[in-house]
Amino acid sequence: MSTTMQRIAIIGAGGRGRDAYGRWAIEHPDEARVVAVADVDPVRRGALAQAAGGAAEYGDWTELVADLGDLAIDGVVIAVPDALHVDVAISVADHGVPFLLEKPAAPTLAELERLATHAGKVAARLAIGHVLRFTPFWRTVKRIVDSGAIGRLMTIEVRENIGFWHFAHSYVRGNWRRTDLSSAMVLAKTSHDLDLIRWIAGSAPETIYSIGELSWFRPENAPKGAPEFCLDGCPAADRCPFFAPRYYVDALADVHGHPVHLLGDDTSIAGRLESLRTGDYGRCVYRSDNDVADHQQTAIAFPGGLTATLTASAFTAENTRNVAITGSEGQLTGHMESGELVVDLFSPLARLPEGLPIAEHEESAKPPMGHARHRIRVAMPSEDLGDHAGHAGGDAGLMAEFVAALGRGTVGTGELSFATALDSHLMAFAAEESRLTGSRVDFAEWVDGLDVPHPAHAVTEADA
Repeated sequence: MSTTMQRIAIIGAGGRGRDAYGRWAIEHPDEARVVAVADVDPVRRGALAQAAGGAAEYGDWTELVADLGDLAIDGVVIAVPDALHVDVAISVADHGVPFLLEKPAAPTLAELERLATHAGKVAARLAIGHVLRFTPFWRTVKRIVDSGAIGRLMTIEVRENIGFWHFAHSYVRGNWRRTDLSSAMVLAKTSHDLDLIRWIAGSAPETIYSIGELSWFRPENAPKGAPEFCLDGCPAADRCPFFAPRYYVDALADVHGHPVHLLGDDTSIAGRLESLRTGDYGRCVYRSDNDVADHQQTAIAFPGGLTATLTASAFTAENTRNVAITGSEGQLTGHMESGELVVDLFSPLARLPEGLPIAEHEESAKPPMGHARHRIRVAMPSEDLGDHAGHAGGDAGLMAEFVAALGRGTVGTGELSFATALDSHLMAFAAEESRLTGSRVDFAEWVDGLDVPHPAHAVTEADA
């Protein structure tokens, strides 16, 4: 916790800037205060500025950045659309102010190279919004692995269950549906997962191979007679899992915030229906202009024989993550949404580390060898951690660490290191190149061919 209250500027007052990062600062007035907000939308910026107690408002982010010195800003949160990330980040870096940049740091490899090069030149103090590192669930996984309880790591499996309804909303109808508007799905959606894998592994990978494609949300799979918009008399309305009114009007009838507010300012039932008649969120999922993969699997080899796999699929009932990690002396499996972990310790002398945020713990012997099985439920933020549960507590955890780092002057180091965040972004771009070319990527050799200072393949956790 920082010893003095930090003055924060927020650039981008959308869902992330307002509801995640801005909200945390408002809820922790002794630690941070939002003193300036920039957003092109006067309603969004006004709402955040008012909630923050009368923060200064800017319609143009460049004007806020120009005033950083006069406002005596300690840190900046950048949560603008992906395409603007690098321009805003470079401008803030040039003013010497530490900042938190929402992920992905850059939507393209060229833009990432531009940011990394400039950040190196000006010694920028930046952190990337990889919030899952700061959840009680994943921090517990990391502590168990680092304790050596399951021995030397052999395999890591992460499954990103995107959720059939969430994928349709964000990656078929929404802002992340096209690579040219945002980025490839492996970056836009699974950069969190790649960051977790990189974080748990403790080093950059040696090779990456990825397969996947856009298989289902295509015109040839549309039901016979399906119109361009769901409300134009779709003959498959009763059976289609993706019929827009069933989601935005029926299932979310009592919701007026995210994601319903994306349809328009009028979130009444009549307003929603009117928006769905002609808006992007009312389009048939088979007749949209989407081009990102709807399923992808990536295999990663690390030094020392450790291998990892990442599976991302649109076709899941849940919207959460699963993890399975095997080691020479144990195994860990987990379910992020429930906070449940099962840890099998093969050695009679193995023990779980002390001080874990455990809400429930059951230990038993598992036949045939009678090894110890620990069933754990990690305490979730809504239970006893005293904070809102965005990204399972990761939003709050990241902001708390960022603000504390501002007070210490350590933004850009340790778990807020740009070096390791850079690795996970490069892993995403390498995976997409592999998917498109069908070839395995030698990561170190591939990074050597990029214009990135301090090659990522030479960065280890010790360096960070």
